[in-house]
Amino acid sequence: MSGQGGSAAPALVSLLLLLWHRAAAIEVPLDLKQPPTITKQSVKDYIVDPRDNIIIECEGKGNPVPAFSWRRNGKFFNIAKDPRVTMRKRSGTLEIGFRSGGRPEDYEGEYQCFATNDFGTALSNKILLRVSKAPLWPKEVLEPEVVTEGSSLVLPCNPPPGLPPPITFWMDSLMNPIPQDERVSTGLNGDLYFSNVLVQDAQTDYSCNARFLFTHTIQQKNPITLRVQTSRKVAESTPTFLSPSGTESAKMVLRDEQLQLECIAAGLPTPTIKWFKKGGELPLRKVKFEKYNKVLRIVNVSEEDAGEYVCMAINHIGSIRHSIFVQVKAAPYWLDKPTDLVLAPDENGRLVCRANGNPKPNIQWLHNGLPIEMAMPSTNRQVLGDTILFRSVQIGSTAVYQCNASNEHGYLLANAFVSVLDMPPRMLGPKNQLIKVIKNKRTFLDCPFFGSPLPELRWFKNGQGSGLDGGQYRAYINGTLEIKRALAEDEGTYTCVASNILGKAENQVRLEVKDRTRIVGAPEHQTSIRGSTARFVCQVNSDPSLPITVTWTKDDKPIHLGWRLKKDGESLTIPNVNEGDEGLYTCTVASEIDQDSASARLTVLDRPDPPMDLDLSDPAARSVRLTWIPGNDHRSPITEFLVQFEEDRWEPGRWQDLASFPGELNSVILQLAPFVNYQFRVIAINSVGQSQPSRPSPRYKTSGAAPDAIPRGLRGWGSKKDNMEISWEPLLDLERNGPNLHYHVWWRRKDSGEPWSNVTTADSKHVVQSTDTYVPYEIKIQARNEFGSGPESNVITGYSGEDKPTEAPADLRVSRVDSTKANIHWKPVNLSSVQGEFKEYRLYYWRESSLVPGLSFSKEKKTKGFYSTVAEPSAILSDLVPFSKYKMFMVVANNRYEGPPSNTVEITTKEGVPDAPRFFKISLRSLDTISLEWDKPVEPNGILIGYQLKYHTVNGSRLGRPQLETFLPNVTDFAMRLSGRSTRYKFFLSALTQVGAGESIAEELPHFANEAYIDQVDIATQGWFIGLMCAIALIILILLIVCFIKRSRGGKYPVRDKKDLPLDPVDQKDQDGSFDYQ
Repeated sequence: MSGQGGSAAPALVSLLLLLWHRAAAIEVPLDLKQPPTITKQSVKDYIVDPRDNIIIECEGKGNPVPAFSWRRNGKFFNIAKDPRVTMRKRSGTLEIGFRSGGRPEDYEGEYQCFATNDFGTALSNKILLRVSKAPLWPKEVLEPEVVTEGSSLVLPCNPPPGLPPPITFWMDSLMNPIPQDERVSTGLNGDLYFSNVLVQDAQTDYSCNARFLFTHTIQQKNPITLRVQTSRKVAESTPTFLSPSGTESAKMVLRDEQLQLECIAAGLPTPTIKWFKKGGELPLRKVKFEKYNKVLRIVNVSEEDAGEYVCMAINHIGSIRHSIFVQVKAAPYWLDKPTDLVLAPDENGRLVCRANGNPKPNIQWLHNGLPIEMAMPSTNRQVLGDTILFRSVQIGSTAVYQCNASNEHGYLLANAFVSVLDMPPRMLGPKNQLIKVIKNKRTFLDCPFFGSPLPELRWFKNGQGSGLDGGQYRAYINGTLEIKRALAEDEGTYTCVASNILGKAENQVRLEVKDRTRIVGAPEHQTSIRGSTARFVCQVNSDPSLPITVTWTKDDKPIHLGWRLKKDGESLTIPNVNEGDEGLYTCTVASEIDQDSASARLTVLDRPDPPMDLDLSDPAARSVRLTWIPGNDHRSPITEFLVQFEEDRWEPGRWQDLASFPGELNSVILQLAPFVNYQFRVIAINSVGQSQPSRPSPRYKTSGAAPDAIPRGLRGWGSKKDNMEISWEPLLDLERNGPNLHYHVWWRRKDSGEPWSNVTTADSKHVVQSTDTYVPYEIKIQARNEFGSGPESNVITGYSGEDKPTEAPADLRVSRVDSTKANIHWKPVNLSSVQGEFKEYRLYYWRESSLVPGLSFSKEKKTKGFYSTVAEPSAILSDLVPFSKYKMFMVVANNRYEGPPSNTVEITTKEGVPDAPRFFKISLRSLDTISLEWDKPVEPNGILIGYQLKYHTVNGSRLGRPQLETFLPNVTDFAMRLSGRSTRYKFFLSALTQVGAGESIAEELPHFANEAYIDQVDIATQGWFIGLMCAIALIILILLIVCFIKRSRGGKYPVRDKKDLPLDPVDQKDQDGSFDYQ
C-alpha cells in the first residue's frame, strides 16, 4: 500500500526553500533606477524546424526599460532592413517569418542579444541558430549479401547526416521489426550485426530506417537481400570483435554527459559479453547494461568515471578481450557565479567569478558588453583575475559586468550589475501577513526588504526580546527567519526591523501552528469479484481549526462521482464493479497548508473468457490431441480446464464431461471410445467460476472395435417358483464400440456336470423356464457387436424361484417372563421345507389386554425376526408392556413367502414401575402460596398406590436438604406455602406401584412476571379494603329490600283508577280487569 507520498513532498519542498533562502540575493525593486538584466533567452545550440517561423528569445528588465539590439556573426544585425524580421514590443525577442518567401537556412548563424539602458548593457549567450535537416538517402543499388552459415555478418546502415542526427532501426520490406537478441543486434552507429548467421536469416530482407525527430519523417533505405550458403556441418568458432576492432580503443566524454561503450562479438555459439573496470568497481548505481550486455551506459558522467573499461566475449570455445580507455573532459562549470551587487556611496564590494573545467577555463571580464580593458579607467575598481574589487564607490559607478569562462569544450557567460544607490530601508512584502504552519515542521518567515547601504535586519517576537537568532531560530541576510521546528509555543506575532544610517522600516508576521493533516486509516488493497461492491475507507486526523477536503483519484485522474460511484465522508463506494473500475485509487486529504495521500489498488476478478481456436492433431484409433488458446483469466489464474464432448449418434446435442486438466496445460491427449463421432469444447475455471464454453472443435470420428466392457450387475433370481430371470445392466452408449450390440448368456445347474445352455439377445434379461424350485445355477455373460466379442464375465451363482414354506415351527413356548421381557423357545423346521433362501423365524405378537382396569390400549400386531440354524433355537422378546396379557405365534420365512403358523402362546407380564406423570405444572395462587398440578401416567404398568413429591430449596447451583410428600392415587394437586418470597424450589414428582417409584418429572419454581407480582401489596388483606367492601355490600342489600317492598304494595291497579288511555298491544289483561303495568 502506498500511503507515504504526502509526507515526502513537504520535506523536499522544505529543503528547496532552505537552499533558495540561503542563496537568494537582495532584489532591487523594479520601481528604482537600475541597470538591465536578461531574464529569458534561447538555448546556446538552437535547432529550429524549417517549416515553422523562427523565434529567438531575449527578455529583460531594468529601469529605465532597456532597449534591445542584436549582433549576428559578431556584426550588428539591422532588423529594420529585413522585412521578414520583427522584434516584439518591450522585448528583444526576434520573430523571422517566411510567408512572403525566403529560406530559413539563410538565417543560420550566431546571434547575441544586447539589453541597454542609462546604467549599462547586459548580454545574452551567443545563440548558434541552425536549421533542422532531413536529407534523403542516396540512391544506390544493393547487391545481395552472400554469407556462409555460421559466419558473422555486418549490414551497414550509413544514414544520411541529419540535424539533429536521426534515430535508426531495422525492418523488413513489410515494415515488421527485425527481432533483436544476443545473436542479432543494432550497433550504436546503426549497423545491423549478426554474431553468426543461420539459414532462417535468409527468409526475410533487411532495410535500415532513419527517423528524423524535427520533421517527424522516416526514410527507408533500399532493402538488402541475404543469401545463406549451407554446409553439412557448421564449424564452431572462438569469439572475435565486430565492434570495436583491435584490442584497445579510446573514448572521450564530457562531464555530466552520457557515456556509451559498445562491444559486439562474432562467434559460434553466440558469445556472451561481460564488463569490468580495471583498478576499481563498476559504479552500479550509475551503470546500465543494454542490448543484451553489448552496451554499457553511464549517465551524468563525472571525473571518477575515467579509466580503463574491459569487455570480454565468451563462448565454450574461447574468449577475447578489448580495452576502452575513457577520458573525461569538462566544459566550464560554475564554482562561484557572480551576482548583482548593490552598494551605497563610499562602500566597498567585490564581484567573484570562479569556474572549473578540463582544461581549466580562461576567465574574461567585460564592462557593459566590452572587454574591461576598453572601459574608462577607474581608481575605484581593481581587477584581480577572477575577482573585481570596488573601493569607495560613487553614484556614477553603476554598470553591468560580464564574466566569460571558456575552454575548448564550451563557455559560460554571466551578467552581474553593480548599482550604487543611497536609500533608507523599505519593506517589499505584504503587511501584517498571517502564516499558518504545521507543527514540528521547518518554517520560514519572509521579510523582503531593500535599502542602501544594506540595512541590518532583526527579528522580535511579541514585541519583546533582543532579537531572534540562534538556537531554535536562524536569521538570513535576505530577511528570512527560519524556525527549525515549529511548536505550539512558537505561535505569536513576529516583527522584522530593517535599519541603516538613513532610517528604519518594520513589518509584522503573525504565526499560527497547526496539527498535521494525516491519514490514520489508509485504504487497503481490495480484490473484488465483478458485480460486487468495493469500498475504500480513508480515516483522517487534522487540526480542528482547518477545514479539509477529501478527494479521490483513480490512476492519478479525477473520479467523476455520479449515480454509481458514491463518496460518503471519508469513504468511496463502488457498487457493481467491472473491469473499468480496476486501478490505483488515491485518497488525498488537503487543508489550506498541507495534505496527505494514500493509495490502494482495486483488482477486479471475473470468470475467465472462453478458450479459443480449438485444434485437433495427432489422431489415433482411441485418442486425439486437443489444443486451444486460453482466454483472458481476468486476474484470477485459471486452475482447471474442463473438456466436454458431444456425439451425434445416441444423444445428439447433449454435452457431457470428458476430462479435467490442470490450468497450466493447453494441449492434452484425450482418451476416446471407439465408434463415436465426437466434437469437443473447453471450459476454463478460476476462483470466480466457469467461463462460457468455447466454440466447438471440428468433429472427430473414431473407428469401431469389439466391446471392452463386461455387462455389470449380472444376477439370477426367480420371479416364479419354476423360473429364473437372468438380468444385467446394458452397456453404456460409449461402451458399445460398434453397431448391432447383443449379449451372449450361458447358464447351467451348479455342480451338476451338465453342459452350458446359452442364448443370444439384445435385451437386458433372459428368463429360464421350467426350473426346479430354488436350485443354484452358474451364470456368465459376454457382449458382442459387428467387430467381435468382448471379454467373458466371471461365473456367478443365481437361484431359481422360491415357493411357500411347508412346515411350521413346533412347540412354541415361553420359559421366563418378567415385566418387559420373555424368553421364547421353539423347534426348528427342516430347511428343505423352506423352499427358498432361509431368511428368519418371524414372531407375531400383540397385546391382548391390560390388567389395569379401564385402561385403553392398542392391539396392533407387531413382528420380530430371529435368524437361527441351531438345533434348539431360543430368543428374548423385549419391549413388552408390564402388567399385560400377550398372545403370539411364529412362522418361518424365505425371501418371498411365509410358512404356516405355529401354536399360539399366551403370556402375562409382571407388574412394573409406572411411567412419568402425563404433565406437571406449577402456578402462583397467592403471594406466598403455589399450586402444583399433575395427571396420571399414560402407562401405569400396574396398580397405582400413590405419588411421591421430593423438593429442595435452590441457591444457585446448590440444592438444599430434600423434603418428601406422598399422596393417594386419586390426588392430582397440592397447595404449598412458601417460606419466603425469594426462596426458590426444585420439585421431582413420580408415580408409585407396589414395585416402586417410576420415572420422575422435574420442575423448578418459575419467575412469575419477573417477580413483579411478588413485590405488589396484597390489597385483599388490607383493613381499609375489607371495610369498603362491607359498606358496598350493605348498601346493595338495603336497596334490594326497598325495591321488594314497593313491588309488594302496588303491583296491580283497577282499570277505573287509570286515565282513559288506549292500551298498548303488549299489555296483558287479567280476568279481574287488571293488567300488568310494564
